[in-house]
Amino acid sequence: MGFDPTAQSVHTGNLVQILLARRLQEAGHQPFLLVGGATGLIGDPKESGERVMNSRELVHQWVDKIRSQVGGYVSFEGDNAATMVNNYDWTSQISVLDFLRDVGKHFPVNRMLARDVVARRLEAGISYTEFSYVLLQSMDYRELNRRHGVTMQTGGSDQWGNIAAGVELIRRSDQRKVHAMATPLLTKADGTKFGKTESGTVWLDPSLTSPYAMYQFFLNAEDAKVVDYLKVFSFRGREEIEALEQATLDAPFKREAQRALADDVTELVHGAAERDAAVAAAGALFGRGELAELSEQTLAAVAREVGGGTFAADSSVVDVLVAGGVVDSKGAARRAVTEGGAYLNNQRVEDPDAVVGAEDLLHGRFAVVRRGRRTVGVAERA
Repeated sequence: MGFDPTAQSVHTGNLVQILLARRLQEAGHQPFLLVGGATGLIGDPKESGERVMNSRELVHQWVDKIRSQVGGYVSFEGDNAATMVNNYDWTSQISVLDFLRDVGKHFPVNRMLARDVVARRLEAGISYTEFSYVLLQSMDYRELNRRHGVTMQTGGSDQWGNIAAGVELIRRSDQRKVHAMATPLLTKADGTKFGKTESGTVWLDPSLTSPYAMYQFFLNAEDAKVVDYLKVFSFRGREEIEALEQATLDAPFKREAQRALADDVTELVHGAAERDAAVAAAGALFGRGELAELSEQTLAAVAREVGGGTFAADSSVVDVLVAGGVVDSKGAARRAVTEGGAYLNNQRVEDPDAVVGAEDLLHGRFAVVRRGRRTVGVAERA
């Protein structure tokens, strides 16, 4: 299975295939994880338009990062140890003439034009570069079959055309029979793409998506889809998943399946310590734990996730409530304090004019503000 370095990190959509590799390895198969140092310079055609071509230097940097990421989920030891490959190693050695004679001659143009994404792009236009991507991916499959005896390529269902083309190339050029397997694309209940939020893609790199943000993303999974996600991302047994499915039907407000999903994925990607920190942060924000015990790094991640602005030194509580985004105006802040529903670092605020000094801040920077039970924000001293 392949991963193109079109960004500096893989994301939750890629994690579907990464965990498939792990499951197949546990069943006795030998996975080959391909990072597309060559195909990443081109880019698989997408429906929205032509991809931006990144520099060779940048793509090669991303190759190293992605190799490190995807390699952490499989074993490189034992009888069926995984192997990591980079298609730049063989693609960069082929001349244009050899490529056209040895690969291109096996691809009828009419069949290439019939591919869904190509057909949809024809009216607006598609470059020959992206049009030819299927040849490169097909050649990768043949190269791995020749070099290592690889006999199955997997990918998401959106890759089916590319994968099947590789099967056909091997049959035509080498008279060998190989296999293809595609997994359904994960979607939300409304059919939109899984792994996207209002703030963007959910990445596996903690510098792009914090463990807290990842935990919250899976904790907010829809009831209608959470069991599907558990089957893909969790290694819990069938009976346990069925019990969580029943719990979702019987008492959805408890969100037992969502908590199990968030626990499992966050630990899998970031480790148990970061998972525990994310759980502690979620509880502390709503008064179920000690905010002072949260690390500065965790609080910074929470601030990015829940939003909020900055405030000047020695601002009043009212100003900090507004900066934290839990009220729209100073008047609303004063009303919240008067009604007993305003909190600073989980302590009820009594005086709207009280000054928030350095001693009131977490790690000397952060003020966690809350209105009522559920409206939370984090403001940072400028």
